[in-house]
Amino acid sequence: MKYIMKEKFFSLGDNYEIKTEKEKLAYVVKGKAFSFGNKLKVCDANDRDLAFIEQKVLSMMPRYRLYKGELLFAEIQQKISWFKKTFILDVPGPNDYTIKGDFWNHKYEFFRKGKVVAEVNKKMFTWSGTYGIDVIDGEDDLAIISTAIIIDLCMSDNNASANY
Repeated sequence: MKYIMKEKFFSLGDNYEIKTEKEKLAYVVKGKAFSFGNKLKVCDANDRDLAFIEQKVLSMMPRYRLYKGELLFAEIQQKISWFKKTFILDVPGPNDYTIKGDFWNHKYEFFRKGKVVAEVNKKMFTWSGTYGIDVIDGEDDLAIISTAIIIDLCMSDNNASANY
């Protein structure tokens, strides 16, 4: 399934709309404007809560928790590396995803069991962050899209801190 993820340009907090390639609204992400750490709610097109993203503050490297309903579903964390950034989508059991690529240019891939299962590419020359997300059938679209949002937040934080 192919998605288009677009960050809302004029909004308080981190807000996104995710549409299918046919421009049908699939998910809406609403971020809390004033909170200690990032907190975002992922809803379907009918505004039903599907997931909740929460930043774990006071962590050496960026770390987020993804909840589905009230239950902790996964942890997303940036791994320490000398040369390349890597993110891990840690799902209970042997179903972890490793995310590798060119994060500065927002072009990266999700790997599970050594196989590419999703790709994310940022479209250039747009007013707000717009990404193409291509997820192969049978993978967890919600977890992959949520992780793409988290990576966008991490890279925005890195860019902001690099400007000081």
